[in-house]
Amino acid sequence: MMAKRNGILALLTIMLTVGFWGNHAWMISDKPNGLLDLEDELIELNEQLISAQILASRVEKVYTLFEQNLALSKQDSLADDASLPFMKNLMEMVNIHGITLLNIKPKPRIEKPKYIAAPYEIIMQCSYEQLGKFMSDLEKSPRLVTIDEFNVKNGIERIKSNATEMDLREQIIEIHLSTLTMVKSKIKVPA
Repeated sequence: MMAKRNGILALLTIMLTVGFWGNHAWMISDKPNGLLDLEDELIELNEQLISAQILASRVEKVYTLFEQNLALSKQDSLADDASLPFMKNLMEMVNIHGITLLNIKPKPRIEKPKYIAAPYEIIMQCSYEQLGKFMSDLEKSPRLVTIDEFNVKNGIERIKSNATEMDLREQIIEIHLSTLTMVKSKIKVPA
């Protein structure tokens, strides 16, 4: 009786094992690979979506850049010397960073065939950290700005004088920068 029961148990175990492996081979075997392939495809599609979203936001920035820096002609108000919106923006940046503005002098504009440069000479007193933040904000400004030159007045005579440590932290910095205004071309594209 015990042998019969053990035989039935062994036969049942073998049948269940064969049934399990048969079910696995026939019903489930290719599905995990298919799921992994779909997961890889989903990751790739998500990366493409993120790239498209980044490009869409940059297109808006490019549109804003053109809108704020494209003049229809050389007589356009955007192309005028000493552009008031830029000066206002510049003053806000200087005030935000606690920079002491010693002098700002607009120079005569320089007309090139495809753009107009409006140069400025700025003399200010600030620390290197303030200068870095100011330059970073200039780069982020809606106007096209080029830094033509900057000089830090930090000669040995400053150190030799009886200046305090606080006086030495702030430097006199002279910056020559230009705002660029693109001028719309008069060449018509054939239809």
